[in-house]
Amino acid sequence: MRPGPFAVPAPFAPAVRARTDSRRTRPPGPVPTAHRPPPTVGRRPFGAGSAVSGPWHPDGMSMEDLVRLRRARDRMDREYAEPLDVSALARTALMSPGHFQRSFRAAYGETPYGYLMTRRIERAKALLRRGDLTVTEVCMAVGCTSLGSFSSRFTELVGETPSAYRARSHEQGAPIPACVAKMYTRPVRGAGPRPVA
Repeated sequence: MRPGPFAVPAPFAPAVRARTDSRRTRPPGPVPTAHRPPPTVGRRPFGAGSAVSGPWHPDGMSMEDLVRLRRARDRMDREYAEPLDVSALARTALMSPGHFQRSFRAAYGETPYGYLMTRRIERAKALLRRGDLTVTEVCMAVGCTSLGSFSSRFTELVGETPSAYRARSHEQGAPIPACVAKMYTRPVRGAGPRPVA
């Protein structure tokens, strides 16, 4: 007798028969939750964790991806006044634009554009505190091309308009370490103006 396409080798026949018998006795429908493994147990994307892609993390991002994203973020920190778009930043990270945006948001909690605008607003706050530049000059100096979008974004992040921020008194206090100043002066979306101590 010639074996058919589904013939099972003799040593495996009892195990296959027991498995098919157990499927026949189980009622139809989804597997009960108690018997279903958690979705991430034993699963990872194809190639993740290999020698090429580096260690695999549960959120699906390899260390190599995080290094590439950091490279693009560092470029935004350095070249905030340059005309940067998502395509240029994605090329820096060696990713496609769509994958770059999704990965950046997953890693840093905000979009690349949101991060870049936050950097620009931080620098604009420092320039406005000096008081020697107009709001339009500050807008152009930090890389924004539209005064209207700059003003609305500034107001959204800082809680007051750029001209009101510039007019307000920014008294000089004791020297503050840069790391503390950055933590305190970093704009937070929707938080409003911070109280002055």
